[in-house]
Amino acid sequence: MFKIYQTYIIRKFVKKFFLITLLFFSLTLILGIFEEISFLKNSNSNILLPYILTFLNAPITLLEIFPFIFLLSTQFFFYEIFKNEELLLFKNNGLNNLKIILVLFITSITLGILINTVYYNISSKFKFLYTDIKNNYSTDNKYLAAVTDSGLWLKDEIDNSKMIVKADSIQDNFLIEVIINQFDIDFNLIKIIQSKKVDVSNKLWVINEPLITSNNNTTKYNNNFLLNSSFDKEKINSIFSNITTLNIFELFELKKDYENLGYSSDEIKLYLLKLFSNPIFYSLMTIIASILMFNLNRNKSFYFYLIIGILLSVIIYYFNYMIGSLGGTGKLPIDVSVFVPIILILIISLTGLVTVNEK
Repeated sequence: MFKIYQTYIIRKFVKKFFLITLLFFSLTLILGIFEEISFLKNSNSNILLPYILTFLNAPITLLEIFPFIFLLSTQFFFYEIFKNEELLLFKNNGLNNLKIILVLFITSITLGILINTVYYNISSKFKFLYTDIKNNYSTDNKYLAAVTDSGLWLKDEIDNSKMIVKADSIQDNFLIEVIINQFDIDFNLIKIIQSKKVDVSNKLWVINEPLITSNNNTTKYNNNFLLNSSFDKEKINSIFSNITTLNIFELFELKKDYENLGYSSDEIKLYLLKLFSNPIFYSLMTIIASILMFNLNRNKSFYFYLIIGILLSVIIYYFNYMIGSLGGTGKLPIDVSVFVPIILILIISLTGLVTVNEK
């Protein structure tokens, strides 16, 4: 059972957390609605659709902001504690600063686990619905791609023809063991092209020594064959980059499919590591904010704490983003890019906690 002071601290902190989360969610909705209205301005969509799309996309966007929600929630928790002189009451009853921070730390980890296991899976489903609806109004909807157990599949429309492309794997700029079924606009089969290797470094594909079947006749070409496509390596990479539409179980399945295909799964590994390290990151942000509040002048205004919190959030965000980008581009090992910011914040936290009881 929780002690009375623990219950009081948890309730007050969680209340601040939900209020600030609601504030950021509202800001996300306000900012997002303009983008969706602009996207749909030339369509015949329902007047409510931009608002529905904004609502579906907002939860996954909020996920990026949660570290700073924890930081600000902690700041304003202590601001109210200091303002109402409740800290003195706690100390008179034998409660020191470290015990308060410990309760906040455990609460933050618990909330972080709930965000990972419940909130994320719901928000990824919303993001999937958002993407699915938006694709119906996108000019790129005729270009589709998927990774399955059987390989890489592409659907393309170009030059008044349709193509279904299947490849066993992808290596550097090449699709390996490729079968291209080419149809006319009415989906009548024109030809089947088979090749061991296809260069997709640009949108003019170079098909290596293809075997082409047309009108029941099969011809083997010893030279390269050129084929126009809407896809190149960059576009194929970009199609598979929207992993926020997948829940945790689907991410692991996609990682397995990528590895079977020979496609790099580094982006998924990086995303999963960040996801699973989030509860620790959230709790460390809570500790940093606690140490900051104990070391600041307690007679400052609400806006002073707000500005300090925003500045600290921006610094941490860009540092984390910079290190993460190095991991995403392969300039740093993925594990290093995820855990270096956490380790640095942990060191700062431990250093600050040494003297926090003297405040």
